[in-house]
Amino acid sequence: MNGRLDKPSEQGAPWLAFLRSRLRRPLSFYLAALLLVAIVPSFVFSMIILKRSTDEQERVIAALLKGTTGAVTRVVEREIDSMLTTLKVLSTATPMDTRNLGQLYERASSALAGTGSHLLVIDRGHNQLLNTRAPFGSALGKASDPASIDLAFRNGGPLISNVFFGRTAGKWVFNVYLPVTTPLGNNDYLLTLTQNAENMSKAVSRDVLSPGWNAALVDSAGNVIASSDPSVAVGKPFFMSIVPSLRVGVGEATHDGVAYRTVTEFSVLTGWKVIAWARSADVDAPALWSYFWLSLGGILFAGIAIAGSVTIAGLLTQGVKVLAQDAHLLGAGRPIAPRTHMISEIETVSTALAEAAQARRKAENEIRFLMREVAHRSKNQLTVIQSMLNQSLNVGESRADFAEAFRKRIAGLARSTDLMIANATQGVDFQELAQNQLQPFIPDDPQRVRLSGPSVRLDAQVSQTLGMALHELATNATKYGALGNSRGTVDLTWSIADGAFLLVWREAGADIDAESVATTRKGFGTIVLERMLAMVLDAKLERIMHADGIEWRMTVPQGRLNANLSVQS
Repeated sequence: MNGRLDKPSEQGAPWLAFLRSRLRRPLSFYLAALLLVAIVPSFVFSMIILKRSTDEQERVIAALLKGTTGAVTRVVEREIDSMLTTLKVLSTATPMDTRNLGQLYERASSALAGTGSHLLVIDRGHNQLLNTRAPFGSALGKASDPASIDLAFRNGGPLISNVFFGRTAGKWVFNVYLPVTTPLGNNDYLLTLTQNAENMSKAVSRDVLSPGWNAALVDSAGNVIASSDPSVAVGKPFFMSIVPSLRVGVGEATHDGVAYRTVTEFSVLTGWKVIAWARSADVDAPALWSYFWLSLGGILFAGIAIAGSVTIAGLLTQGVKVLAQDAHLLGAGRPIAPRTHMISEIETVSTALAEAAQARRKAENEIRFLMREVAHRSKNQLTVIQSMLNQSLNVGESRADFAEAFRKRIAGLARSTDLMIANATQGVDFQELAQNQLQPFIPDDPQRVRLSGPSVRLDAQVSQTLGMALHELATNATKYGALGNSRGTVDLTWSIADGAFLLVWREAGADIDAESVATTRKGFGTIVLERMLAMVLDAKLERIMHADGIEWRMTVPQGRLNANLSVQS
């Protein structure tokens, strides 16, 4: 093991860097992508729903058309069945007798009045013996549909003809044939009902069809009997080849390159077909228009959304640029004014940057102040140390004593400095300062050193000077005073009165010879007390010698201090 664990972010860094390089795009790109992600699925879903709806609609229309063509087929079959019934009634009501054709003519003309049908009697030679289209007794020619006549005689049963042009009618017609035999049995005839093909037009009227659709009735030969489309001629072959002939239902066909939808119904009775058709383009047009409008709406909405996203991205980009400028100003340490913006989050960030710039300037000012203060205090400490050294050299002490005393004085100065640094902003509490300076000198019985006074906070310079004074007082008490034996005591009291700080150092129980004290030279401690305090703090010092110990009374005027003194009760 090499003792190093790779961070997860470092393991995936190459892939992340690759993705970031590939996916680095403007904000407008991601906003547009987000909108497209929201719009495209909805658009696709709408297209699917529309497709299902149009398919279902086509199935409904196809079902309706199948029903319509089936209904047309049933109408046609009812009409043909009615004609067959009429022929059967006529064939059974009166036996066929060519000698009584006049009576048959009268009865048939009366019975068929208003039906659109006409009665014919045709023999095997295709001769018309009777035709209610013409006056009785008129000269009648050959029948116009010889092929169907021969087929009807051969089959011996009812037959429905295809459409043909009737010479007597002068129109396109169709016939229903019923073979009959005379009572003598020597001649066969065809009772025939004929109708104009146009009579079937009502069965294929556009009124019964869906919009855009047409219908035609086509005979077994593929010729048109009737059509709802005037362009589809009667008697002519239907223009589309619908194969096979018996196919029914929905289909497709093509004619002249045009695609058609078809619905076909076959009549078993007649052999005819009912064909409904429409152009595929016309049938698909509503769905295509729906797709078109849906697509156009989707493109329009997407365009509006993208334009909106580009606009929003522009606002965001503008805001980001403004924030970037403010960030550069912040980095340069220049003041920043809060900016108003349409986007509240950008405005919030701008306000935060302005506050950060203000806080930075404040912090920089504080740092500059502290740096000046550190430089000033360092100079002061160097001055104090230099003074301590100079005064120590003037004292007749041995090198060992000088080194030990100087070391202790430097340590006391360091303790004061530690308190000063730890309480740079709040100030140094005097009781804490006194305890800190006197701690090395307190004997085993702590009651021999008593501190008493209110809570007073001093600035750094004052605390440093008073700390040195307390150190010297404690040193003198240990060497020459109350702390030099096992019974002496020290009372340190302080108070604030009349705008001045009063400090009293009272020793008791010391082994002191008053005459020797009067003649003893001044040591470094006395010099510090008398010169340093008087010079730095403009303090008034009073030295009182008692029989049991020395008393120092120091009064520091508040006006001389470079900081405010506060008293906490």
